[in-house]
Amino acid sequence: MKRLNGKTALITGAARGIGLAFAKAYIREGAQVVLGDIDIARARTEATALGDAAFAVEMDVTCQDSIDAAVAASVAHFGQIDILINNAAIFTAAPIIEITRADYARCFEINVAGALFTMQAVARHMIERGGGGKIINMASQAGRRGEGLVAVYCASKAAIISLTQSAGLDLIRHGINVNAIAPGVVDGEHWDGVDAFFAKYEGKEPGQKKREVGAGVPFGRMGVAEDLTGMAVFLASSEADYIVAQTYNVDGGQWMS
Repeated sequence: MKRLNGKTALITGAARGIGLAFAKAYIREGAQVVLGDIDIARARTEATALGDAAFAVEMDVTCQDSIDAAVAASVAHFGQIDILINNAAIFTAAPIIEITRADYARCFEINVAGALFTMQAVARHMIERGGGGKIINMASQAGRRGEGLVAVYCASKAAIISLTQSAGLDLIRHGINVNAIAPGVVDGEHWDGVDAFFAKYEGKEPGQKKREVGAGVPFGRMGVAEDLTGMAVFLASSEADYIVAQTYNVDGGQWMS
């Protein structure tokens, strides 16, 4: 029996990378999936490729009207939302003395406020419908510690870990389990941008930082999106019903907690 039969999941930032890998894994496990993304053209292309079990909605997590419309469209299309994955996020880096208020505000608006208010909208639906649900927030190993050039991003992911704890303790009374996944370094198209930040501030050649971080993973390589899908399926399944307010490292041994 598939582990997510009869469930519907809304995944933010699902048009590519980790979010898309989660969507594919959930469909394999019997779920219907809503691909929420600001890049609606790409989300629709991916949803079409996935078939009738997938549906795309335009979703800007910095805009409450967009969040509410995406939740309403998801419910209208599939009837309910049983699972939310807060995956949409951006990366930024700069020395402390060069951080701008605009860069800080954008990072926190997407990474933290976006997750909070999407979680709020979906939790309201879950509570009204009854029957509980599963919410999975995407944290990061960067939320476990500081990095000299990555203060804002690290702080945003530390906030996600804290938010997961608070929301988990509050929402479990409604049968809603809130947990998080903290990946390590995950290869993908987003790493071109990450690599460029380090090339700029550390004077490295393009690709050098990526090679270095991959070599530094105890497992022996950078992660890929598919390395995270097992935990995402587990936390969404009934097997995780007694797990509340936890953040799980899936990082090849980079961080132990």
